[in-house]
Amino acid sequence: MKRALSRPIAAELVRLAGMCVVGLFAVGIPPMMHHATAQEAGSSAYPGGDTTWLKPDGRNAFTHYSANMPFEKRMDFKLGEALFQRLWVMAPTRTRAADGLGPLFNSRACSGCHIRNGRGHPVDENDPSAGATSMLLRLSIPTQTTDQLRDHLNGKRSTIPDPVYGGQFQDFSIPGIPAEGRVTVSYENAPVALSDGTVVNLRKPTYGMTDLAYGPLHPDLMVSPRLAPAMIGLGLLEAIPDETLLAKADPQDRDGDGISGRVNYVWDITKQDLAIGRFGWKAGMPTLDQQNQNAFQFDIGLSTPLYPNGAGDCTDAQPLCKNAPNGNSPEFNNLEAHAQITNLVKYYARNIAPPVRPNAGDGDVLAGQEIFDAIGCASCHTPRYELPERDDMPEQSGQVIWPYTDLLLHDMGEGLADHRPEAQASGTEWRTPPLWGIGRAKSIDARAQFLHDGRAETILEAILWHGGEAGPARDAVTKLPSSDRSKLLAFLKSL
Repeated sequence: MKRALSRPIAAELVRLAGMCVVGLFAVGIPPMMHHATAQEAGSSAYPGGDTTWLKPDGRNAFTHYSANMPFEKRMDFKLGEALFQRLWVMAPTRTRAADGLGPLFNSRACSGCHIRNGRGHPVDENDPSAGATSMLLRLSIPTQTTDQLRDHLNGKRSTIPDPVYGGQFQDFSIPGIPAEGRVTVSYENAPVALSDGTVVNLRKPTYGMTDLAYGPLHPDLMVSPRLAPAMIGLGLLEAIPDETLLAKADPQDRDGDGISGRVNYVWDITKQDLAIGRFGWKAGMPTLDQQNQNAFQFDIGLSTPLYPNGAGDCTDAQPLCKNAPNGNSPEFNNLEAHAQITNLVKYYARNIAPPVRPNAGDGDVLAGQEIFDAIGCASCHTPRYELPERDDMPEQSGQVIWPYTDLLLHDMGEGLADHRPEAQASGTEWRTPPLWGIGRAKSIDARAQFLHDGRAETILEAILWHGGEAGPARDAVTKLPSSDRSKLLAFLKSL
Protein backbone atom coordinates (compact mmCIF):
# COMPACT_ATOMS: atom_id res chain seq x y z
CA MET A 1 0.00 0.00 0.00
CA LYS A 2 1.13 3.51 -0.73
CA ARG A 3 1.70 5.66 2.32
CA ALA A 4 -0.78 8.53 2.54
CA LEU A 5 0.61 12.04 2.49
CA SER A 6 0.31 14.09 5.64
CA ARG A 7 -2.08 17.02 5.40
CA PRO A 8 0.65 19.73 5.36
CA ILE A 9 2.58 17.85 2.66
CA ALA A 10 -0.53 17.31 0.57
CA ALA A 11 -1.53 20.97 0.92
CA GLU A 12 1.89 22.13 -0.16
CA LEU A 13 1.87 19.85 -3.22
CA VAL A 14 -1.59 21.10 -4.16
CA ARG A 15 -0.33 24.69 -3.94
CA LEU A 16 2.65 23.87 -6.10
CA ALA A 17 0.45 21.98 -8.54
CA GLY A 18 -1.61 25.11 -9.08
CA MET A 19 1.53 27.01 -9.95
CA CYS A 20 2.67 24.21 -12.26
CA VAL A 21 -0.57 24.02 -14.22
CA VAL A 22 -0.08 27.68 -15.02
CA GLY A 23 3.52 26.89 -15.90
CA LEU A 24 2.54 24.14 -18.30
CA PHE A 25 0.28 26.45 -20.25
CA ALA A 26 2.76 29.32 -20.05
CA VAL A 27 5.58 27.39 -21.69
CA GLY A 28 3.27 25.55 -24.03
CA ILE A 29 2.97 21.81 -24.50
CA PRO A 30 4.97 20.75 -27.54
CA PRO A 31 3.06 18.99 -30.30
CA MET A 32 3.98 15.39 -31.09
CA MET A 33 5.91 16.57 -34.15
CA HIS A 34 8.59 17.77 -31.72
CA HIS A 35 9.28 14.17 -30.74
CA ALA A 36 12.28 12.83 -32.64
CA THR A 37 11.81 9.64 -34.59
CA ALA A 38 13.93 6.65 -33.63
CA GLN A 39 16.04 7.13 -36.75
CA GLU A 40 16.60 10.81 -36.03
CA ALA A 41 17.40 10.08 -32.39
CA GLY A 42 20.40 7.99 -33.44
CA SER A 43 21.99 11.08 -35.00
CA SER A 44 24.37 13.35 -33.09
CA ALA A 45 22.00 16.21 -33.94
CA TYR A 46 19.74 14.69 -31.26
CA PRO A 47 22.12 14.40 -28.29
CA GLY A 48 19.50 13.02 -25.92
CA GLY A 49 17.94 10.57 -28.37
CA ASP A 50 14.15 10.64 -28.06
CA THR A 51 14.47 12.87 -24.97
CA THR A 52 15.93 15.70 -27.08
CA TRP A 53 13.98 18.96 -27.00
CA LEU A 54 13.53 20.13 -30.60
CA LYS A 55 12.11 23.62 -30.21
CA PRO A 56 14.81 26.33 -30.22
CA ASP A 57 14.34 28.37 -27.07
CA GLY A 58 17.31 30.70 -26.56
CA ARG A 59 18.14 31.34 -22.92
CA ASN A 60 15.52 28.78 -21.80
CA ALA A 61 17.03 25.93 -23.83
CA PHE A 62 17.90 23.94 -20.67
CA THR A 63 14.51 24.22 -18.96
CA HIS A 64 12.44 21.60 -20.80
CA TYR A 65 11.35 18.08 -19.93
CA SER A 66 12.31 14.94 -21.84
CA ALA A 67 10.46 15.14 -25.17
CA ASN A 68 9.31 11.53 -24.85
CA MET A 69 7.81 12.07 -21.40
CA PRO A 70 4.19 10.88 -21.13
CA PHE A 71 1.69 13.68 -20.59
CA GLU A 72 0.65 12.30 -17.20
CA LYS A 73 4.23 12.62 -15.89
CA ARG A 74 4.71 16.24 -16.86
CA MET A 75 3.05 17.45 -13.67
CA ASP A 76 5.68 15.60 -11.62
CA PHE A 77 8.35 17.37 -13.66
CA LYS A 78 6.75 20.78 -13.06
CA LEU A 79 6.34 20.06 -9.33
CA GLY A 80 10.02 19.13 -9.17
CA GLU A 81 10.88 22.31 -11.03
CA ALA A 82 8.86 24.40 -8.56
CA LEU A 83 10.72 22.79 -5.66
CA PHE A 84 14.03 23.33 -7.45
CA GLN A 85 13.18 27.03 -7.68
CA ARG A 86 11.69 27.35 -4.18
CA LEU A 87 13.24 29.99 -1.94
CA TRP A 88 13.65 28.37 1.48
CA VAL A 89 13.20 30.42 4.66
CA MET A 90 14.64 30.16 8.15
CA ALA A 91 12.89 28.17 10.86
CA PRO A 92 10.59 28.45 12.65
CA THR A 93 7.94 30.12 10.49
CA ARG A 94 4.29 29.60 9.67
CA THR A 95 5.32 28.18 6.28
CA ARG A 96 6.54 24.97 7.86
CA ALA A 97 6.70 23.18 4.52
CA ALA A 98 9.39 25.58 3.30
CA ASP A 99 11.42 26.40 6.41
CA GLY A 100 14.78 25.13 7.61
CA LEU A 101 17.18 27.28 5.56
CA GLY A 102 20.76 27.18 6.84
CA PRO A 103 21.73 28.33 9.40
CA LEU A 104 24.76 28.55 7.07
CA PHE A 105 24.23 28.29 3.33
CA ASN A 106 25.49 29.19 -0.14
CA SER A 107 22.09 29.75 -1.77
CA ARG A 108 18.41 29.88 -0.79
CA ALA A 109 17.35 27.77 -3.78
CA CYS A 110 18.79 25.17 -6.14
CA SER A 111 18.12 27.54 -9.01
CA GLY A 112 20.18 30.23 -7.28
CA CYS A 113 23.33 28.40 -8.42
CA HIS A 114 21.98 26.60 -11.50
CA ILE A 115 20.62 29.65 -13.30
CA ARG A 116 18.09 28.44 -15.90
CA ASN A 117 19.84 25.08 -15.40
CA GLY A 118 23.01 26.40 -17.04
CA ARG A 119 26.55 26.56 -15.73
CA GLY A 120 27.59 29.03 -13.06
CA HIS A 121 30.05 31.87 -12.79
CA PRO A 122 32.81 32.59 -10.23
CA VAL A 123 32.81 35.32 -7.65
CA ASP A 124 33.38 38.78 -9.09
CA GLU A 125 36.96 39.77 -8.26
CA ASN A 126 35.88 43.42 -8.26
CA ASP A 127 32.89 42.86 -5.97
CA PRO A 128 33.50 39.88 -3.65
CA SER A 129 30.75 41.16 -1.32
CA ALA A 130 28.23 39.92 -3.88
CA GLY A 131 29.03 36.35 -2.77
CA ALA A 132 29.89 33.26 -4.77
CA THR A 133 26.30 32.19 -5.35
CA SER A 134 27.03 29.85 -8.27
CA MET A 135 30.48 28.80 -7.12
CA LEU A 136 31.58 27.46 -3.77
CA LEU A 137 34.69 26.26 -1.98
CA ARG A 138 34.97 22.65 -0.83
CA LEU A 139 37.13 22.16 2.27
CA SER A 140 38.97 19.18 3.70
CA ILE A 141 42.05 18.22 5.71
CA PRO A 142 44.27 15.13 5.79
CA THR A 143 43.15 12.29 8.05
CA GLN A 144 43.88 13.10 11.71
CA THR A 145 42.84 9.95 13.60
CA THR A 146 42.96 6.20 13.12
CA ASP A 147 39.16 6.14 12.81
CA GLN A 148 39.26 8.75 10.05
CA LEU A 149 42.02 6.85 8.27
CA ARG A 150 40.07 3.58 8.52
CA ASP A 151 36.88 5.17 7.18
CA HIS A 152 38.79 6.86 4.39
CA LEU A 153 40.52 3.65 3.34
CA ASN A 154 37.31 1.62 3.34
CA GLY A 155 35.55 4.35 1.35
CA LYS A 156 33.03 5.55 3.92
CA ARG A 157 34.64 9.01 4.01
CA SER A 158 35.55 10.66 0.73
CA THR A 159 37.11 13.59 2.59
CA ILE A 160 37.72 14.78 6.16
CA PRO A 161 36.02 18.16 6.83
CA ASP A 162 37.71 21.11 8.48
CA PRO A 163 36.94 20.80 12.23
CA VAL A 164 35.71 24.40 12.40
CA TYR A 165 34.44 25.35 8.93
CA GLY A 166 33.16 21.93 7.87
CA GLY A 167 33.19 20.46 4.39
CA GLN A 168 32.12 23.59 2.57
CA PHE A 169 32.68 27.31 3.06
CA GLN A 170 29.31 29.05 3.47
CA ASP A 171 29.30 32.78 2.78
CA PHE A 172 25.65 33.38 3.73
CA SER A 173 23.70 32.80 6.92
CA ILE A 174 20.38 33.46 8.65
CA PRO A 175 20.05 36.53 10.92
CA GLY A 176 21.84 36.16 14.24
CA ILE A 177 24.33 33.59 12.95
CA PRO A 178 27.57 34.91 11.43
CA ALA A 179 28.36 33.68 7.93
CA GLU A 180 31.70 31.91 7.75
CA GLY A 181 33.27 34.70 5.74
CA ARG A 182 33.73 35.94 2.19
CA VAL A 183 35.30 34.31 -0.84
CA THR A 184 37.79 36.35 -2.86
CA VAL A 185 39.53 35.67 -6.14
CA SER A 186 42.33 37.36 -8.03
CA TYR A 187 43.80 36.47 -11.40
CA GLU A 188 47.30 36.42 -12.86
CA ASN A 189 47.64 36.52 -16.64
CA ALA A 190 49.35 33.52 -18.24
CA PRO A 191 49.73 34.20 -21.97
CA VAL A 192 49.89 31.26 -24.39
CA ALA A 193 51.19 31.74 -27.94
CA LEU A 194 49.64 29.67 -30.73
CA SER A 195 51.61 28.60 -33.79
CA ASP A 196 49.99 31.23 -36.02
CA GLY A 197 51.09 34.04 -33.70
CA THR A 198 47.79 34.41 -31.85
CA VAL A 199 48.29 35.05 -28.12
CA VAL A 200 45.60 33.87 -25.71
CA ASN A 201 45.67 35.25 -22.16
CA LEU A 202 44.75 32.60 -19.64
CA ARG A 203 43.68 33.61 -16.14
CA LYS A 204 45.39 31.81 -13.25
CA PRO A 205 43.13 32.21 -10.20
CA THR A 206 44.05 32.54 -6.55
CA TYR A 207 41.21 32.06 -4.08
CA GLY A 208 41.01 33.40 -0.56
CA MET A 209 38.69 33.41 2.42
CA THR A 210 38.44 36.66 4.38
CA ASP A 211 36.42 38.06 7.30
CA LEU A 212 36.59 34.65 8.98
CA ALA A 213 33.93 34.53 11.69
CA TYR A 214 35.05 31.40 13.52
CA GLY A 215 38.79 31.75 13.88
CA PRO A 216 41.73 30.63 11.77
CA LEU A 217 41.59 27.96 9.11
CA HIS A 218 43.25 24.59 9.69
CA PRO A 219 46.99 24.78 8.83
CA ASP A 220 46.67 21.79 6.47
CA LEU A 221 43.41 22.92 4.86
CA MET A 222 42.83 21.85 1.26
CA VAL A 223 40.49 24.02 -0.80
CA SER A 224 38.76 23.29 -4.09
CA PRO A 225 36.57 25.84 -5.90
CA ARG A 226 33.57 24.29 -7.67
CA LEU A 227 31.39 25.94 -10.30
CA ALA A 228 27.75 24.91 -10.70
CA PRO A 229 27.56 22.65 -13.80
CA ALA A 230 24.79 22.56 -16.38
CA MET A 231 21.84 20.30 -15.50
CA ILE A 232 20.89 18.77 -18.85
CA GLY A 233 20.88 15.02 -19.51
CA LEU A 234 21.73 13.91 -15.97
CA GLY A 235 19.30 10.99 -16.07
CA LEU A 236 20.84 9.83 -19.34
CA LEU A 237 24.28 9.81 -17.74
CA GLU A 238 22.87 7.88 -14.80
CA ALA A 239 21.52 5.25 -17.19
CA ILE A 240 24.96 4.41 -18.65
CA PRO A 241 25.75 0.94 -17.24
CA ASP A 242 28.64 0.49 -14.83
CA GLU A 243 30.01 -2.20 -17.14
CA THR A 244 30.31 0.34 -19.95
CA LEU A 245 32.36 2.70 -17.79
CA LEU A 246 34.58 -0.12 -16.54
CA ALA A 247 35.20 -1.31 -20.10
CA LYS A 248 36.35 2.19 -21.06
CA ALA A 249 38.67 2.53 -18.06
CA ASP A 250 42.37 1.85 -18.60
CA PRO A 251 44.13 2.83 -15.35
CA GLN A 252 47.42 1.17 -16.35
CA ASP A 253 47.31 2.52 -19.94
CA ARG A 254 47.70 -0.97 -21.33
CA ASP A 255 46.93 0.20 -24.85
CA GLY A 256 49.75 2.76 -24.66
CA ASP A 257 47.72 5.71 -25.93
CA GLY A 258 48.67 7.93 -22.99
CA ILE A 259 45.08 7.93 -21.65
CA SER A 260 44.56 6.14 -18.34
CA GLY A 261 41.05 6.96 -17.24
CA ARG A 262 39.69 5.24 -14.16
CA VAL A 263 36.49 5.10 -12.17
CA ASN A 264 36.15 6.74 -8.76
CA TYR A 265 34.65 4.38 -6.19
CA VAL A 266 32.60 6.33 -3.63
CA TRP A 267 30.23 5.54 -0.77
CA ASP A 268 26.60 4.96 -1.74
CA ILE A 269 24.59 5.91 1.35
CA THR A 270 21.47 4.04 0.23
CA LYS A 271 23.33 0.78 -0.47
CA GLN A 272 25.84 1.26 2.36
CA ASP A 273 28.53 0.08 0.01
CA LEU A 274 31.05 1.35 -2.54
CA ALA A 275 29.72 2.28 -5.97
CA ILE A 276 31.06 3.93 -9.10
CA GLY A 277 30.96 7.72 -8.88
CA ARG A 278 29.68 9.57 -11.92
CA PHE A 279 28.40 12.98 -10.73
CA GLY A 280 30.39 16.00 -9.58
CA TRP A 281 33.66 17.46 -10.82
CA LYS A 282 35.63 14.53 -9.37
CA ALA A 283 32.91 11.89 -9.83
CA GLY A 284 32.34 12.03 -6.08
CA MET A 285 28.66 11.05 -6.10
CA PRO A 286 27.26 7.64 -7.16
CA THR A 287 23.66 8.60 -7.92
CA LEU A 288 21.68 11.65 -8.93
CA ASP A 289 19.55 11.35 -5.80
CA GLN A 290 22.57 11.42 -3.50
CA GLN A 291 24.04 14.33 -5.46
CA ASN A 292 20.79 16.29 -5.05
CA GLN A 293 20.42 15.52 -1.37
CA ASN A 294 24.06 16.42 -0.70
CA ALA A 295 23.41 19.81 -2.33
CA PHE A 296 20.27 20.32 -0.21
CA GLN A 297 22.32 19.66 2.94
CA PHE A 298 25.52 21.57 2.20
CA ASP A 299 24.41 24.30 -0.24
CA ILE A 300 21.10 25.24 1.41
CA GLY A 301 21.41 23.71 4.89
CA LEU A 302 18.40 21.39 4.65
CA SER A 303 17.98 17.95 6.18
CA THR A 304 17.02 15.13 3.80
CA PRO A 305 16.47 11.36 4.09
CA LEU A 306 20.16 10.70 3.32
CA TYR A 307 21.47 13.72 5.25
CA PRO A 308 19.11 14.16 8.26
CA ASN A 309 21.14 16.79 10.13
CA GLY A 310 18.90 19.82 10.58
CA ALA A 311 21.93 22.06 11.24
CA GLY A 312 23.39 21.42 7.80
CA ASP A 313 27.18 21.84 7.68
CA CYS A 314 27.42 23.49 11.13
CA THR A 315 30.25 22.08 13.27
CA ASP A 316 30.70 21.66 17.03
CA ALA A 317 32.96 24.73 16.91
CA GLN A 318 29.93 26.81 15.81
CA PRO A 319 27.52 26.41 18.79
CA LEU A 320 25.12 29.21 17.79
CA CYS A 321 24.74 27.61 14.40
CA LYS A 322 24.53 24.08 15.79
CA ASN A 323 21.80 24.97 18.29
CA ALA A 324 19.68 27.26 16.10
CA PRO A 325 16.05 26.19 15.47
CA ASN A 326 15.59 23.95 12.47
CA GLY A 327 12.64 22.84 10.35
CA ASN A 328 12.69 19.17 11.34
CA SER A 329 9.24 18.20 12.55
CA PRO A 330 7.26 14.96 12.98
CA GLU A 331 4.72 15.91 10.32
CA PHE A 332 7.55 15.94 7.74
CA ASN A 333 9.24 12.75 8.96
CA ASN A 334 11.58 14.88 11.10
CA LEU A 335 13.12 16.36 7.97
CA GLU A 336 13.11 19.67 6.13
CA ALA A 337 13.34 18.36 2.55
CA HIS A 338 11.50 15.08 3.02
CA ALA A 339 11.23 12.15 0.61
CA GLN A 340 8.34 13.57 -1.41
CA ILE A 341 10.44 16.66 -2.11
CA THR A 342 13.67 14.83 -2.92
CA ASN A 343 11.87 12.32 -5.17
CA LEU A 344 10.20 15.08 -7.19
CA VAL A 345 13.47 16.99 -7.51
CA LYS A 346 15.18 13.77 -8.59
CA TYR A 347 12.57 13.22 -11.32
CA TYR A 348 12.97 16.81 -12.45
CA ALA A 349 16.78 16.69 -12.52
CA ARG A 350 16.69 13.32 -14.27
CA ASN A 351 14.55 14.64 -17.09
CA ILE A 352 15.98 18.03 -18.08
CA ALA A 353 16.32 17.50 -21.80
CA PRO A 354 19.39 18.21 -23.91
CA PRO A 355 18.43 20.57 -26.77
CA VAL A 356 18.71 19.71 -30.45
CA ARG A 357 21.79 20.77 -32.41
CA PRO A 358 20.25 22.69 -35.33
CA ASN A 359 23.53 23.22 -37.17
CA ALA A 360 25.04 19.77 -36.62
CA GLY A 361 25.27 19.19 -40.38
CA ASP A 362 27.05 22.43 -41.31
CA GLY A 363 30.25 21.97 -43.27
CA ASP A 364 32.57 23.68 -40.78
CA VAL A 365 30.94 21.81 -37.90
CA LEU A 366 31.48 18.43 -39.57
CA ALA A 367 35.07 19.36 -40.41
CA GLY A 368 35.60 20.43 -36.80
CA GLN A 369 34.23 17.10 -35.58
CA GLU A 370 36.82 15.29 -37.70
CA ILE A 371 39.58 17.43 -36.17
CA PHE A 372 38.19 16.74 -32.67
CA ASP A 373 38.50 13.00 -33.32
CA ALA A 374 41.86 13.19 -35.12
CA ILE A 375 43.73 15.06 -32.36
CA GLY A 376 42.50 12.70 -29.64
CA CYS A 377 39.78 14.70 -27.85
CA ALA A 378 37.33 11.82 -28.24
CA SER A 379 39.64 9.53 -26.26
CA CYS A 380 38.19 11.07 -23.07
CA HIS A 381 35.15 12.92 -24.39
CA THR A 382 33.46 9.73 -25.60
CA PRO A 383 30.82 10.87 -28.09
CA ARG A 384 28.15 8.17 -28.14
CA TYR A 385 26.39 5.58 -25.97
CA GLU A 386 23.57 3.13 -26.55
CA LEU A 387 21.60 2.85 -23.32
CA PRO A 388 19.95 -0.40 -22.23
CA GLU A 389 16.22 -0.89 -21.81
CA ARG A 390 15.17 0.05 -18.27
CA ASP A 391 11.70 -0.22 -16.78
CA ASP A 392 12.65 2.08 -13.88
CA MET A 393 13.79 4.93 -16.17
CA PRO A 394 11.34 4.87 -19.10
CA GLU A 395 12.36 8.20 -20.64
CA GLN A 396 16.03 7.19 -20.68
CA SER A 397 15.42 3.58 -21.64
CA GLY A 398 17.04 2.40 -24.88
CA GLN A 399 18.21 5.84 -26.00
CA VAL A 400 21.20 6.61 -28.21
CA ILE A 401 22.93 9.61 -26.66
CA TRP A 402 25.85 11.92 -27.48
CA PRO A 403 27.17 13.44 -24.23
CA TYR A 404 30.91 13.56 -25.08
CA THR A 405 32.21 12.18 -21.78
CA ASP A 406 33.56 8.91 -20.42
CA LEU A 407 32.67 9.91 -16.80
CA LEU A 408 36.15 8.72 -15.80
CA LEU A 409 38.92 10.38 -13.81
CA HIS A 410 41.92 11.68 -15.74
CA ASP A 411 45.12 13.34 -14.57
CA MET A 412 44.86 16.86 -16.01
CA GLY A 413 48.25 18.08 -14.84
CA GLU A 414 49.48 20.72 -12.41
CA GLY A 415 47.82 23.64 -14.19
CA LEU A 416 44.31 22.52 -13.20
CA ALA A 417 45.26 20.71 -9.98
CA ASP A 418 43.43 21.59 -6.78
CA HIS A 419 45.64 19.24 -4.70
CA ARG A 420 42.55 18.07 -2.83
CA PRO A 421 41.84 14.33 -3.09
CA GLU A 422 38.23 13.15 -3.06
CA ALA A 423 37.54 9.47 -2.42
CA GLN A 424 39.96 7.75 -4.83
CA ALA A 425 40.46 10.84 -7.03
CA SER A 426 43.84 12.50 -6.61
CA GLY A 427 44.53 16.22 -6.41
CA THR A 428 45.32 16.36 -10.14
CA GLU A 429 42.43 14.20 -11.38
CA TRP A 430 39.08 15.39 -12.70
CA ARG A 431 36.10 13.64 -14.20
CA THR A 432 35.67 14.27 -17.93
CA PRO A 433 32.79 16.78 -18.06
CA PRO A 434 30.03 16.23 -20.65
CA LEU A 435 30.27 18.65 -23.55
CA TRP A 436 26.65 18.60 -24.66
CA GLY A 437 25.18 22.08 -24.44
CA ILE A 438 28.58 23.78 -23.98
CA GLY A 439 28.03 26.05 -26.97
CA ARG A 440 24.83 27.45 -25.44
CA ALA A 441 26.38 28.43 -22.11
CA LYS A 442 26.71 32.14 -22.84
CA SER A 443 23.24 32.45 -24.38
CA ILE A 444 21.70 31.01 -21.22
CA ASP A 445 23.73 33.27 -18.92
CA ALA A 446 26.26 35.74 -20.31
CA ARG A 447 28.29 35.41 -17.09
CA ALA A 448 28.80 31.65 -17.55
CA GLN A 449 32.41 30.45 -17.45
CA PHE A 450 34.20 27.17 -18.14
CA LEU A 451 36.21 24.54 -16.22
CA HIS A 452 35.67 23.51 -12.61
CA ASP A 453 36.39 26.98 -11.19
CA GLY A 454 35.29 29.23 -14.04
CA ARG A 455 38.82 30.45 -14.81
CA ALA A 456 38.21 30.08 -18.57
CA GLU A 457 36.07 32.76 -20.19
CA THR A 458 36.01 30.99 -23.58
CA ILE A 459 36.03 27.42 -24.84
CA LEU A 460 39.48 27.95 -26.37
CA GLU A 461 40.85 29.07 -23.00
CA ALA A 462 39.40 25.92 -21.42
CA ILE A 463 41.20 23.77 -24.02
CA LEU A 464 44.51 25.53 -23.43
CA TRP A 465 44.31 24.79 -19.69
CA HIS A 466 44.30 21.04 -20.42
CA GLY A 467 47.44 19.23 -19.28
CA GLY A 468 48.52 15.80 -18.10
CA GLU A 469 46.83 13.12 -20.17
CA ALA A 470 45.19 15.82 -22.28
CA GLY A 471 48.47 17.62 -22.96
CA PRO A 472 49.05 16.12 -26.43
CA ALA A 473 45.53 17.09 -27.58
CA ARG A 474 46.04 20.62 -26.22
CA ASP A 475 49.38 20.92 -28.00
CA ALA A 476 47.76 19.77 -31.23
CA VAL A 477 45.24 22.60 -30.90
CA THR A 478 48.00 25.17 -30.46
CA LYS A 479 49.58 23.96 -33.74
CA LEU A 480 46.38 24.03 -35.82
CA PRO A 481 46.11 26.56 -38.65
CA SER A 482 43.66 29.28 -37.67
CA SER A 483 41.09 27.97 -40.17
CA ASP A 484 41.15 24.49 -38.63
CA ARG A 485 41.02 25.94 -35.12
CA SER A 486 37.92 27.90 -36.14
CA LYS A 487 36.31 24.70 -37.42
CA LEU A 488 37.09 22.87 -34.18
CA LEU A 489 35.51 25.67 -32.17
CA ALA A 490 32.53 25.72 -34.54
CA PHE A 491 31.98 22.05 -33.75
CA LEU A 492 32.24 22.57 -30.00
CA LYS A 493 29.91 25.56 -30.11
CA SER A 494 27.40 23.44 -32.03
CA LEU A 495 27.10 20.96 -29.15
